[in-house]
Amino acid sequence: MDPFPSLPSLGPSARLFVGLDVGGTKIAAGVVDADGHVVERVPAVPCPAADQEAMLKTAVRLIEALRSRHPGVAGVGVGVAGLVDWPGGRVRTAPNSAFRDAPLRALLADATGLPTVVDNDANTACWAEYHLGHSASYMAFVTVGTGVGGGLVLDDRLFRGRTGIGTEIGHMIVDPHGSARCGCGTVGCLEPLASGPALARYAAPAAGHTTGRPAVTGEDVTAAAQAGDPAARSHLARVGHWLGIGIATLVNLFDVELVVLGGGVADAGEPLLTPVRASFERYVTARAHRALPDVRLTRCGPGAGWVGAALLARDGFCPHRLEAERTAVG
Repeated sequence: MDPFPSLPSLGPSARLFVGLDVGGTKIAAGVVDADGHVVERVPAVPCPAADQEAMLKTAVRLIEALRSRHPGVAGVGVGVAGLVDWPGGRVRTAPNSAFRDAPLRALLADATGLPTVVDNDANTACWAEYHLGHSASYMAFVTVGTGVGGGLVLDDRLFRGRTGIGTEIGHMIVDPHGSARCGCGTVGCLEPLASGPALARYAAPAAGHTTGRPAVTGEDVTAAAQAGDPAARSHLARVGHWLGIGIATLVNLFDVELVVLGGGVADAGEPLLTPVRASFERYVTARAHRALPDVRLTRCGPGAGWVGAALLARDGFCPHRLEAERTAVG
């Protein structure tokens, strides 16, 4: 079932919000209304990761194209992979794009004339998961793909830390004496142990048996695991082991009531979820003396980043609506 059923345009007087999810090589986008319903989504548009100016122009073109079809657009929300100051919207650095110390919020607001919010893409995806039916005031979202990221909702609010660059879940240290070096330069981060590239690395020695080809990707291993391949399932279990340790740490620190897994690796479903739960239950503190949070798969899928960004724009534009929703949840 599509988690974001599209609705017809609500007319020029409606308040609508554009959301963008800016990745390393493409930008996904769409429009939501003030009630959080998707009005339009557009196919992801490719853009050159190495050219900040080209990425900015692509984003502006997308916003203006959506705005031309929906005159009621009142604001823009953007999720971008990287360290993003909040609420200033400055991208300090981004691992897979050219953004370096880029005042993205100001640049987009100046180019479009629209109120704009910019946040980390895992935060925006977390916000979409929170709003779309999970009903958990304390929730962790962990996305597992090319990297490992995530977000936290605490007391019905996104937690970002002092400046906005908190909740870098992929860079919590889980194996400081190991050999896996992270792209950030540190040894022991969760990301090189539990990401899509890690899954491919685990399978590489047996790639000929698992996929019939000398090279293997995380997607190959996931597909083989879903088909019942025992070797592929063992590699997913290894990823699940490390994810479970990371999730146990999150639960020990923040006592959340729900953990949601998203990202491409999570598409494996139960072959990943089962070992994640087992590892989490093994390492969480005081298991016998607490109600353990549920660990479940995403309901929003790959559209969560831009939908959540649009919702953040809506919340900034309509703060009374956000407070009403929080009161209703409480």
